[in-house]
Amino acid sequence: MPDIVLIVLAVIFVLGVAINIHEFGHFIVGKLLGMRVEAYSFFGLGPRVWGFKRGHTDYRIGAIPLGAYVKFYGDEATSSLEGGSSDGESVPDSELFELRPRWQKFLVMLGGPFMNIVLALAIPMGLGLMYGVPSPTSTEIGFVRTDGAADRAGIEVGDNIIAFDGIKNPTWMRIQEDTFLLPEKKTPITIERGGKAIELSIVPTKVVRDGNELGALDMYSKDEVATVVLNGIAEGKPAARAGLKEGDEVLSINGALIPRQAEMLNAVLKAKDNPMNIVVNRDGVEKEFVVKAEKIDEKTFRIGVRLTSKSTIRLEPTGVSGALSYAFDANWRIIRLTGKAFGQMFAGDRPVGDGIAGPIGIVDIISKVVLSAGFLGLLNILMVISLNLGVFNLLPIPMLDGGQIAVLGIEAILALFGMKLSIAIKEKIQLIGLGLILLLMVLVVYFDISKLIG
Repeated sequence: MPDIVLIVLAVIFVLGVAINIHEFGHFIVGKLLGMRVEAYSFFGLGPRVWGFKRGHTDYRIGAIPLGAYVKFYGDEATSSLEGGSSDGESVPDSELFELRPRWQKFLVMLGGPFMNIVLALAIPMGLGLMYGVPSPTSTEIGFVRTDGAADRAGIEVGDNIIAFDGIKNPTWMRIQEDTFLLPEKKTPITIERGGKAIELSIVPTKVVRDGNELGALDMYSKDEVATVVLNGIAEGKPAARAGLKEGDEVLSINGALIPRQAEMLNAVLKAKDNPMNIVVNRDGVEKEFVVKAEKIDEKTFRIGVRLTSKSTIRLEPTGVSGALSYAFDANWRIIRLTGKAFGQMFAGDRPVGDGIAGPIGIVDIISKVVLSAGFLGLLNILMVISLNLGVFNLLPIPMLDGGQIAVLGIEAILALFGMKLSIAIKEKIQLIGLGLILLLMVLVVYFDISKLIG
């Protein structure tokens, strides 16, 4: 299948599922409460471009490519954004959205974000039940890169991390994730060596990945140290010409140990098109080869091999409770890191837009994942997007579910004084919300383009 077709299908799959599971949440809650659904747009706002009708509901595609929506009979506050009413059908008062109690409207608004969060939990839970959950990774150090952040801090192989950035007994995952948000920031770290606690400080190396500034400790847990194996050699390429063979285990490049695939890629990039001394283990015998990479462009060098790893990290079988706990932990980590990153941006400690992906950025991420890991790899991206979509929609911004919930709250307060919001005012609120969303879209697209060309 051509790459462009694969990418298009991947984008449709991820965004289509994330958006429509949200709208299905509104749809099913309204249906269960006996409300009549006028229109369900799978994609797009505004005038109807295409669709079909089943029962009382018009299933359609809209002209403005901004999300999707479900419109209930009697809910006219957003009709100007949703293409207006489809017909003049007479609907019993008992099935009209506008005449329902506020608590029912609240449940309908909550249904969309709820389904997004359910999907975000279901993905890691399902994967955990099918494949198992990762075994805990040791905080004992198994590899320290020469002249890297850990080496400069005085950390050695065999040290055990017992505190990091003020957190006692952190998991290795917590250490890695917090490091991402601490590029070039002096951070306290406590290690245990020979039964004694030693307090140090480390300055994570700043690396730029997909336009985002991230921190790296330049060390690996002993569980992450793996044997890098050549599982494919391209004919006529530098590796094949030098004599490397499939099954060779890479030990070192130019004297530097290779404990992971990333280290080998870094070593090739560092050497560029200069000769490299690659030492491998072939059937128990160490052999050395001189390989000169091919230059693809200024940032890309290839020797023509496929890599795999023999790792000590294993997936452990688990039951429903273990998989559910793993799912909650995976989602909470995303929320925590996202909140921390936004906090740094507002505090001026992180560039504005760093870590934010708009439509171009999301398509770029999806394309890279599907080409490297296939459709199974897209499930983690779908989890992240669905979770963020659910949480973002709860913000009190007009046009979003959180904004409509806020309007319900305002109406409840006004009702205490015998007052209410008119349809005209509600429409203006929605138009203001649309303006804010469009402004936000322009900003994130600007950030996306800046990262791509930067």
